[in-house]
Amino acid sequence: MTREPATATTLVDDERVRVTRFDFAPGAETGWHVHGHDYVITLVTDCEMLLEEPGGTSRTVTMAAGDAYRRPIGVEHNVINAGTKTMSFVEVELK
Repeated sequence: MTREPATATTLVDDERVRVTRFDFAPGAETGWHVHGHDYVITLVTDCEMLLEEPGGTSRTVTMAAGDAYRRPIGVEHNVINAGTKTMSFVEVELK
């Protein structure tokens, strides 16, 4: 299945951090990727995310605007907007 890609906008990229805003139309995805750094996500909008994970597993996560979470280096996944509205979050990678 081919999905529309999310829009990634780099806000900061220096020797210490990379800050990227991701905007997803309904059904849009990041595409499969592996994180090369520890990172923190802060939600700009309410988000209903379908997370595809290695091995064919997936799970849906619903979070509210303003929520934040962190994940370690090496996470592999594809993030998809499973909702009916545009969703946005900001990712801060710790270099």
